[in-house]
Amino acid sequence: MADSNGNIFINRDQSLPFFKPDVGEEEISAVAEVLRSGWLTYGPKVREFGQACAEYLDVPCAVPVASCSAGLFLTLKAMGIGPGDEVILPSMTFIATLTAVIHCGARPVLADMDPDNLGLDPEAFARAITPRTKAVIPVHLAGHPCRIKEIITIAGQHGIKVMEDAAHSFGAAVDGTRIGGFGDATVFSFYATKCITTGDGGLVTTANQEMADKLQLLSFHGMDGNAWQRYGDKGRWYYEVVALGYKFHLGDPAAALGLVQLGRSDAFMARRTEVAMRFNAAFADLPGVTLPGQADWATHAWHLYVLRLDPDVIDGGRDGLIEDLTANRIGSSVHFIPLHHHPAYRKEGAEFISQLPETEKYYSQAVSLPLFPGMLDSDVEDVIEVVTGSLKLRTR
Repeated sequence: MADSNGNIFINRDQSLPFFKPDVGEEEISAVAEVLRSGWLTYGPKVREFGQACAEYLDVPCAVPVASCSAGLFLTLKAMGIGPGDEVILPSMTFIATLTAVIHCGARPVLADMDPDNLGLDPEAFARAITPRTKAVIPVHLAGHPCRIKEIITIAGQHGIKVMEDAAHSFGAAVDGTRIGGFGDATVFSFYATKCITTGDGGLVTTANQEMADKLQLLSFHGMDGNAWQRYGDKGRWYYEVVALGYKFHLGDPAAALGLVQLGRSDAFMARRTEVAMRFNAAFADLPGVTLPGQADWATHAWHLYVLRLDPDVIDGGRDGLIEDLTANRIGSSVHFIPLHHHPAYRKEGAEFISQLPETEKYYSQAVSLPLFPGMLDSDVEDVIEVVTGSLKLRTR
C-alpha cells in the first residue's frame, strides 16, 4: 500500500535483517560439549570437520582455517606466489580477495565480469594474461558458479595456477559436481553470513596432498606437529619450526558449530532456493528489472539474491529501492563496491579501470535483498510487497 505522501508503506512490528544466521539448540549443545572438554583450540573436532567437509564436497583434502581471508592468503603462499608475479581477479568481489594478493607481494590485475553469472569473464581473463601471470582467482559470486571450466582450460594453456574464491558458494555445483575440486585449490567462507557458519572460519580444498600438507603447516606457525615422534627421547614438548608460518588455524568450538551446520547445509540451501524462486516469480514482469541469472549447467547456492534495476526505467534506481526498504524496516545491501573504487587499491594503481564496463554497469544497478533460511513466509511476502510497490511507483 502507499501512504498519504505516495510512498510505499507496510506495517512491520519488527525489523527484518538482511541476514540472520540459523543457529539452534543442537549447535549450542555441540559447542558447550567442546567447552566442557577443555579443548578450546585446534584439536579432534577440527580434524573431524575437515574430513566431513571433504566427504560432502567429494574432494580428497580439506583444511579448515581461521577465515576465508586467511585461506586465500595461505593458498597463494603455498602456490609460491610472490613479488614479481601477477594474479588476475575480478574487480567485483570483496576486498579480501585483493588483499591476499597484495600481502603476498604480488601485483593484482583486474579483469571484467560476466554479467550473466557475475563471475570472472573467461575472455577478459585471457586478454589480461602476461608473461608475469602466475595465478588467477575466479570468484563464484552470490552462489552462482562462474564459467570455471573455461577458465581452467585457458589457465592450463599458460601454466597458470587456479585458486577459486567460493566464499559465497558452499554447495553450488557445475554440471552436477559440487564446487571444491575444479581448480588447484578452492577457498570457502564460514563467516556468520555465509551458507553455513562457524562464526568466523574458512576452508581450503584441494586434490593435491602436498599442497594440503603445506597449508596445514603454514596455518600453525610452520610447526611440524610430528617432529617430537622422531625424537622420542626429548618427549612430547619437542617440536620443530620447518617453515615461517602463521596462526591461521580453526579451533574446536568453531568446528563443533560447523559440523552441526554442515548437517543442515542441504536444508538451508533448499529453503534459500525456495525463497529465491518466490522472488523470481513475483518480480519477473516488473519493468526495468533483471533477475539473477541461473545457467542450466549450474546449481545455484543462493547465498545472495541480487536484483538489477535500470535507472533509465526506475526513478532513483537501486538507491531509491534501498530507501523504500529501509523506510519499511527491511534490510538490504550491495555486493560489492568494485575493488578499483576503494582508495587503498587506487594507491596500488588500477590500470584496468577503463576496461571494466560490465563491472561498472552491474555496480550501478545491483541491490541484494534479504535471503536466509530462517525467513518466515510473511517476511518473504513483506519483501515482495515493498519491492513490487516501490518499483511500480518509481517506474517512469
